Amino acid sequence: MSIQKNIKTVGLLGFGAFGRLIATHIGPHVDLLIHDPHMVPPSVANDTSVRFRSLTEVAACDLVILAMPVSALKDALIRIRPHLQPDAIVLDVGSVKLKPVELMSRLLPDSVHIIATHPLFGPQSGKDGIEGLKIVLCPVRGNALFPIAAFLKRALKLSVIISTADQHDRDVAVVQGLTHLIGQVLARMEPFPTTMTTPSFELLKQVVDMVRHDSVEVYRAIEQENPHAASVRQEFFGIAQNLLIELDSSCHMPEKYTELAS
Repeated sequence: MSIQKNIKTVGLLGFGAFGRLIATHIGPHVDLLIHDPHMVPPSVANDTSVRFRSLTEVAACDLVILAMPVSALKDALIRIRPHLQPDAIVLDVGSVKLKPVELMSRLLPDSVHIIATHPLFGPQSGKDGIEGLKIVLCPVRGNALFPIAAFLKRALKLSVIISTADQHDRDVAVVQGLTHLIGQVLARMEPFPTTMTTPSFELLKQVVDMVRHDSVEVYRAIEQENPHAASVRQEFFGIAQNLLIELDSSCHMPEKYTELAS
């Protein structure tokens, strides 16, 4: 199944862990060209199914996917801008959306279609397949939303959510911001008990295992590039502090029990 009739080539800029996940799932459906400015990974250097090409060739594709940290997005946009074709579709896959939307809107030519996307999964959560997992699409410019959404639903079997960039960042500040924050705290409290555990504690350990392999860039984007994340953290730590105060005050023996003890 193709994305749409006039999309013959897809360029993937970035071949890290998530770029490889993208290539695995869309590669069978499209003519995929890949560029990574850092290196050709030795594990795929001799793999003829992975077609590494120059930045110019990848940026000239009908659809260009930017699979890189949000911190690297501005430089990538500047480098691909001269090579983009009129009516090309450009999309990112970052964990936040307001900043990428601003950058893509400002730096890309008016002639290209833009969709900001966020797959709500990663290499760890998608290692056993991505069918049924969620992806957010934030339309920015042009009319490519429908064919992209249709391809993601029908070919990749993803659950597509349409959102604005601001609503996405508000929700993700809670959903991902708190998950990664709690996961980081728990990870620094290891080692955990292994014998006397409960089902709920095993679920907490799963949270740690799912976020521990995320890159530093992903963690920083979620916590620092999202303008709504700071207020969520403040609320979380404020509630935690109040709980500490309540627990400390309840540790004092009530007066009637003091009298009985004497």
